[in-house]
Amino acid sequence: MPQGEELTRAAYDTVADLYADTFTATEPEQPLELAMVDHFVALLGHRPRVLDAGCGAGRMLPRLAVRGCRPHGVDLSPEMVRRALADHGAYPSTVGSLTDLAFADDEFDGVFSWYSTIHTPDADLDRVLAEMARVLRPGGHLLLAFQIGEGVRDIGPGFAAHGHQVTLLRYHRRVQDVAPRLERLGMPVVARLERGPLGSEPDPQAVVIARRPTG
Repeated sequence: MPQGEELTRAAYDTVADLYADTFTATEPEQPLELAMVDHFVALLGHRPRVLDAGCGAGRMLPRLAVRGCRPHGVDLSPEMVRRALADHGAYPSTVGSLTDLAFADDEFDGVFSWYSTIHTPDADLDRVLAEMARVLRPGGHLLLAFQIGEGVRDIGPGFAAHGHQVTLLRYHRRVQDVAPRLERLGMPVVARLERGPLGSEPDPQAVVIARRPTG
């Protein structure tokens, strides 16, 4: 396992209960982001199988299901998956790395990556995106959400006030940097959202949807 994944897993194992109890559903999301989720689902067809890649404690699984999806969660953190199964047990969730997804080629109609690549270093991002493309059927769609910007920040100190000392690195990217990575995989971007920070958010936000061609 890459060192970055070890740090991320350790951090989320530590804060899993705090995170799951604080964000139980779509409390942090703005209507614009949720509209992009709905648009993503609408592109997938009838009762699509969707991989929630980096599902955390599973709070987005019911959102996907209520829109008609058959979601399956996967997350690096065993403690996050424990909470996903406890809080959202109607949907399967398993422990796994985004760098080596334990699913067959072409298995899903959609891959949903909701702020889950933000802890992936640039050196590993192409590998993660390639895995997401691999498990996606031809004609399927991938959604990526992330903070816009440049560089890396340790957001672990934000948990210190709650008694948790962790290191958690967040990588900021621009849409114009992510889109070419997808295009090199044969995944053209078909929709994108960029918005400025709202409320207490320090950073702009982005949601990108790419399509795997059928040919």
